[in-house]
Amino acid sequence: MEIEKKLKAMRIAEGLSREDMSELVGVSKYSIRNYEQGTREIKAEMLAVITANPAFDKYAYWLLTGKTLPESGQVCPAFSIQEQCGIINEEKSSKRA
Repeated sequence: MEIEKKLKAMRIAEGLSREDMSELVGVSKYSIRNYEQGTREIKAEMLAVITANPAFDKYAYWLLTGKTLPESGQVCPAFSIQEQCGIINEEKSSKRA
């Protein structure tokens, strides 16, 4: 799963630094870095805390399934951000445009 890349994309989409995100969800900025780099496994409890935060709740469905439900307010970060984070490649994003 690409949870670590998706967490980074969510943070970037919200215009937050790691420090900003750490303050919102109550963990150190080093934990955020480790989650994003995949050097520390993120536990289900922390995913629940992150997706319960109003800044990130709109990404909950996408984070877990890779799909969106716009009619329910469940979206994904912009394709350019996903590309930057290595979630999608340029070929896939140009097909969607």
